Amino acid sequence: MSFVLRRLGSSDLGAMRALNALFAEAFEDPGSYQAQPPSDDYLADRLARHDIIVLCAFEGETVIGGLVAYVLDKLEQARAEVYIYDLAVAEAHRRQGAATALIEALKPIAREAGAWVIYVQADYEDPPAIALYEKLGVREEVLHFDIAPGAP
Repeated sequence: MSFVLRRLGSSDLGAMRALNALFAEAFEDPGSYQAQPPSDDYLADRLARHDIIVLCAFEGETVIGGLVAYVLDKLEQARAEVYIYDLAVAEAHRRQGAATALIEALKPIAREAGAWVIYVQADYEDPPAIALYEKLGVREEVLHFDIAPGAP
């Protein structure tokens, strides 16, 4: 393993911006990840929260992969779930264990947060991601719908 994993905190603004740039490239979506970058104060505030988990894989000082996950407190039982919203590894560093290592590093954080499960979605057009998630978990067939909140 030629990388080091670390959870980002409120002072890791440069690494968070680098991770967003990596997401923009990996997901081919610069509009979502770079068109309107949040302020330093916004990022620092979010990175300080216990319910937002950002883990990065570094090679030296370079972010080569990372994930963003959210702790979702539940109301039907006194427990939580952790949702991996974004997970990507730079193309030159794929198939070297970084994504698996990031998910493994998330597990103790999720346990500490009282989570009973970690879940993630994958696109049908992304067989490598599907293979990774099937290796680590149980596949569920679900439908996902985006519902716009409407104008204020």
